[in-house]
This record gives sequence, structure tokens and C-alpha cells, in this order.
Amino acid sequence: MSRAALDKINQLIASNAVMVFSKSYCPYCRRAKGALDDLKVAYNALELDMTNDGSDLQAALKELTGQRTVPNIFIHQKHIGGCDDLLAGITNQSVQQLLTSKST
Repeated sequence: MSRAALDKINQLIASNAVMVFSKSYCPYCRRAKGALDDLKVAYNALELDMTNDGSDLQAALKELTGQRTVPNIFIHQKHIGGCDDLLAGITNQSVQQLLTSKST
């Protein structure tokens, strides 16, 4: 993992209210992005398989969060986790609360 990759990850997390690190072919990523779409949440998704430094970025995410799998989701710089974590948070309303708590 390079320092540049970690810096890029941190910059993306800091500059996007909702940041999804994803892979274009991943069914869990599609499901998570679909759930955010259903909530009408604006988010930025970086498809790690479509960028030259995707492997470095994924290694940086593992270092930062302990999670190597995608999707790797952040809301207002808070690590949410993956698809199942997002869906559980939507079900128990914690995701909606986090989204609204920072928008006021």
C-alpha cells in the first residue's frame, strides 16, 4: 500500500458526503448503490476495477478500515462497512439518521 493511495482514499472520503468504493461487476456493490439510489442519496462511487491504482486503493482501504471487500462505504467520513451493513443500517434507520444529522 502506498502513501499516495492512502492520501487519495482520505481525500475522497473527506470531500464526499457519501463515498462508495466499489467494483463494477460486484453484485453486492450494485445492491448497495441501488439501496442508496432508492433513498435518493447522492453518492460518489469509485470503481476500483476501472482505475489503474485500484489494487493500491483497495490495500489502503484494508489498512484504514480492516475491510478488504467491496463495497466499502463511508457516510460523512464514518465507515459504514459493506452492503449488509448498509442494508441493516437502512432497516434500523441509523443510515438515515446519519445522513440527516450532517445535512442540517
